[in-house]
Amino acid sequence: MTDTPSTTVVFLLFPGITQLDFTAPAQALSRMPGAILAGAAASLDPIMTDSGFAIVPTHDFAGAPQADILCIPGGHGVADALRDAATIDFIARQAAGAQWVTSVCTGAFLLGRAGLLGGKRATTHWAYTHLLPLVGAEAVKARVVEDGHVVTSGGVTSGLDFALTLIARLRGDAVAQAIQLAIEYDPAPPFPGGHPDRAPKAITAGLKEHVYDAAAARMEAALTGG
Repeated sequence: MTDTPSTTVVFLLFPGITQLDFTAPAQALSRMPGAILAGAAASLDPIMTDSGFAIVPTHDFAGAPQADILCIPGGHGVADALRDAATIDFIARQAAGAQWVTSVCTGAFLLGRAGLLGGKRATTHWAYTHLLPLVGAEAVKARVVEDGHVVTSGGVTSGLDFALTLIARLRGDAVAQAIQLAIEYDPAPPFPGGHPDRAPKAITAGLKEHVYDAAAARMEAALTGG
């Protein structure tokens, strides 16, 4: 009987991260046989998330192990992280040795800033997909997009879909299905409307007006140097 190989999963952590972009795929991937998880940040200081609580990194950039799977979460803090040379350098260095290079939500733009999405098909949170060409990517409307060894996923909850997809690639469908069952990932939302294609137009318009028009403009400014 062959021993299960170890797989090191490194998540980038940064201030303003959307915690579910990190914790949702981490929960699934942590149950994959052989998985070893790490959370890397510029320092070992607690990282404040967008939910009002902090996450403690396991490693700083210098001490982080080489990732087999590199995962870049998103969040409103991405716009600031795009301007941080040490963060972008860490992503590029880790990606050079990783088997899989992945992102959740707006983490895709950090991959792009590190030069990893040029000519690639990719996705991100629906409110930002129009910005993907700014990092050389072709925007695809999907929750999970695979292009070679690069896997991007849509907004927030899509991180679970991405994790289960990758687990199936690495350990087989049966393992992924068992983990899906173990965490009871059986979505039955109270409202049909988690994407603008299905949400009431007034809800989408209101959310864009109050949150995402300004957030997307801030992201665009960070990407273009504005």
